[in-house]
Amino acid sequence: MSPRSASVNEELRRRSRERLLQAAVELVSERGYEATTLGDIADRAGSARGLVSYYFPGKRQLVQSAVHRLMHRTLQEALDREPRTEDGRERMARAIDAILGLARDQPVLMRQHMAGILQAEGFMQCPEQRRLAELLRETVARRGSPDAATDYPMLRALLMGAVYAALVPGAPMPLPVLRAELFKRYGLDWETGAPPAPEGADGTCGTDLSRFFATESRAGEDEGRPKPPDSVPGTRQSK
Repeated sequence: MSPRSASVNEELRRRSRERLLQAAVELVSERGYEATTLGDIADRAGSARGLVSYYFPGKRQLVQSAVHRLMHRTLQEALDREPRTEDGRERMARAIDAILGLARDQPVLMRQHMAGILQAEGFMQCPEQRRLAELLRETVARRGSPDAATDYPMLRALLMGAVYAALVPGAPMPLPVLRAELFKRYGLDWETGAPPAPEGADGTCGTDLSRFFATESRAGEDEGRPKPPDSVPGTRQSK
């Protein structure tokens, strides 16, 4: 049997990483961060446990990357929703509603994400976070900002603050109130974007998230392809 080409190996690595990201999102949504182990994530993804440490330094980095993937794919989906538009005000409204919608639909996951950012490791850079940043920076620019590099961090801070306020145990602020404040700041009409649905999401991952992960969104491509390796030389065993 001839050795696999570099492009095939790269595709296998991409798919393995995607499966781990999706598994992390699903399990933390279902069980919470502390009750989810790297072994659980590897098992859900159908990957060897040693592969987890090959792609990610630890559980906190894996979960942050997974949530950032979910956030940027959710945001991209909202911005691309029909009818497509280049109107900066509409795109800003969609961006705000996309992030607030995650607080509504995935409260367990987003609460754990916010808590993780406040840990010693803090806010971690990763490819998923960089793509999220690009989308938000582009949104600010299309809204008409003369200095997107300065205004983007403020939008990010306001969105993070709104998510935090919506998810504080025992004293959450209603999403419509938070939305109204953000819309007022950016001069947006209430009817733009996608106003949040009524409260009541239970945070148990009832929504199918597979469309946000490339492995599942390319149905049928795995047929006839070699299976991912069970281990990668030189990796350490995850616990």
